[in-house]
Amino acid sequence: AWQVLALYMVLAANLSKQQDLKQACPSCDASQLCNCSSMGLDFIPLGLTAKITELNLAHNRIKHIRSQDLQQAVNLRALLLQSNKISSIDEDSFQSLVKLELLDLSNNNLAHLSPVWFGRLSSLQHLHLQGNWYKDLGKSSPFSSLRNLSSLSLGSPQFSVIRQGNFEGIELLHKLWIDGSNLSQYEQGSLKSIRDINHMIINIRSINIFSEIVRDLLHSVTWLEVREINLPLQIKSFVQNSTPPFRIQKLTFKEAFFTDESISRAIVLLKEITSLKELESIDCVLEGTGNWDTKSISMSGQSFVETVTIIRIIVPNFHLFFDLDGMESQTKKLKRLTIASSNVFMVKCNLARHFSSLLYLDFHDNLLVNNRLDETLCEGSWPSLQTLNLSQNSLKSLEHTAKCTSRLHKLNNLDISLNNFGEIPDVCEWPENLKYLNLSSTQIPKVTTCIPSTLEVLDVSANNLKEFGLQLPFLKELYLTRNHLKTLPGAAPIPNLVALSVRRNKLNSFSKEEYVCDSPLAVRGAQVGTVHLSLIECHRSLVVSLVCVLVFLAILLLVAVGYKYHVVWYLRMTWAWLQAKRKPKRAPPKDVCYDAFVSYSENDSEWVENTMVQELEQACPPFRLCLHKRDFVPGKWIVDNIIDSIEKSRKTLFVLSEHFVQSEWCKYELDFSHFRLFDENNDTAILVLLEPIQSKAIPKRFCKLRKIMNTKTYLEWPVGEEQQQVFWENLKVALKS
Repeated sequence: AWQVLALYMVLAANLSKQQDLKQACPSCDASQLCNCSSMGLDFIPLGLTAKITELNLAHNRIKHIRSQDLQQAVNLRALLLQSNKISSIDEDSFQSLVKLELLDLSNNNLAHLSPVWFGRLSSLQHLHLQGNWYKDLGKSSPFSSLRNLSSLSLGSPQFSVIRQGNFEGIELLHKLWIDGSNLSQYEQGSLKSIRDINHMIINIRSINIFSEIVRDLLHSVTWLEVREINLPLQIKSFVQNSTPPFRIQKLTFKEAFFTDESISRAIVLLKEITSLKELESIDCVLEGTGNWDTKSISMSGQSFVETVTIIRIIVPNFHLFFDLDGMESQTKKLKRLTIASSNVFMVKCNLARHFSSLLYLDFHDNLLVNNRLDETLCEGSWPSLQTLNLSQNSLKSLEHTAKCTSRLHKLNNLDISLNNFGEIPDVCEWPENLKYLNLSSTQIPKVTTCIPSTLEVLDVSANNLKEFGLQLPFLKELYLTRNHLKTLPGAAPIPNLVALSVRRNKLNSFSKEEYVCDSPLAVRGAQVGTVHLSLIECHRSLVVSLVCVLVFLAILLLVAVGYKYHVVWYLRMTWAWLQAKRKPKRAPPKDVCYDAFVSYSENDSEWVENTMVQELEQACPPFRLCLHKRDFVPGKWIVDNIIDSIEKSRKTLFVLSEHFVQSEWCKYELDFSHFRLFDENNDTAILVLLEPIQSKAIPKRFCKLRKIMNTKTYLEWPVGEEQQQVFWENLKVALKS
């Protein structure tokens, strides 16, 4: 008995913890993904189990992580604790999380990092520690045991020191982000222990420390992204005693500040990194007018960079910017150039002619206008150019724009979308090899023979087109989305078309003689006009959807009817009756363990447990009562518990009250018990009326209980003490009978 009681207590404790977890974080109920973010939690909720694989506790008020908090979550793969107030972590808090792959502790109050925290996290791939209060990483490496680490983020405005050995144990990283905006001390060689870094991001302001870090990374980093740096006039060499071959191929400056002098010096020094192929500038500021030291730049030799991308550069005096005369020698090897959202209004013809290797040019979202386009796209400019993007500028004349691009003899891809042309002429002059043309969102009202017949891809989406009837024999893709078309274009003028997009138009007809069917398979290849399909074949999706809706409505109707007429109750009763019928009518005498099974409402438990149980179980001789709270087997199905308890009891004692007939618990007990009690016409039922109750208050579906209350004598609990003694005597006699 004590073992059963102990098991029951353990199960009850686990159930209590699960209830605590469900209350603190409702999404954790029966789910592998537990989202408890932004719930105002002050601690990690109790009841976490091995079934949880992802736990999100971000944006709460947690201050401390205890040893036992995550002990049972052994299958956790992602643990998100960012943006809390965590200032302390017990050293063995993460020891059971051997399957953890992602740990985010960013934006907390951690003043130091302990290597013991990560000692057992052998599967960890992503670790985020940025935005905390620690000033350094300690005197050794906190990450020495993280052999599978792929991405690491660390640092903060308080982070000031990087020491040798801080990154020991890490050999390969896909991404490393260091917020070192206030980094004041860097021991040379600290980052050399990492052999291979695909992408490194560093927020840094000190140019001296930046130069030292670059020297350490020349042989390990593929893409270096530098943020918030303010390049001074004097910049030390990035290479010094380092010897090629170098690995760094891409360098990005983001939110950096340049002057004419510092950018001139940087161009010279970057040529020393012979592996560098791509330069990128995003959201930077250039305080100058383009008065660069072109003499020093030219004397420093040819650049190895092939791709330059400049996005949203801010030049306060852009209207005074020089034409960069003297930079012609630096453009010859450039293959891809993007200058977007940067107020470019013109490129001098002489400079444009020196981009002899350029294949791709992107000037989208600038200030290019037609009266300066002759200078930017002059004869002999951009001699190798194949792709040109002039979208989202201020071009107004399609005829003039086409004529300017016709000077680019190798051009085959042209994007001039999002310019307000408004009109389209009948004849235009285009590059002779043009294959792709994007005229979407240009306000053209129609298409004419201005469109070149050499095209393979044409996009005229989001215009005011009402029809499309061009002869384009080589066209393979046509995009007509968001126009006013009422009929599909004829198939004969575009015989090689393989892709046609006509979404969001006003289509109501097409040429049945020109189009052929693709599906169903039985009519594939036949002309549309000769095929006659049934309604179901034509609208199969609609028919299937309609059937599904009808089935859903029928199910909904059945559920509503079942709820109203208690169908579920009758099904449960039938199942209980079948279960009971399969067992013998009465248990053998040796299996009878109790004098009575007591059925009562939880609201009446005080009278039952403190009054009736004491009176009967302390009588002489004592009666043995079966109570569901005390004697049901934990974990056993309630149906079996009730039936077994009734069969092992000589009598069944019902404590009737208003609470009883309204209680869900008692309803189910009656569901699964009154079949056997009343169906056998035996005399095992004893009714105790705890308070006056009318038989009509009993639910109608308990018809036999209503009948027995009308035909069978029941004991009524009296108010006076003298009558109560008589009540107990009568109850004991009934139990013994």
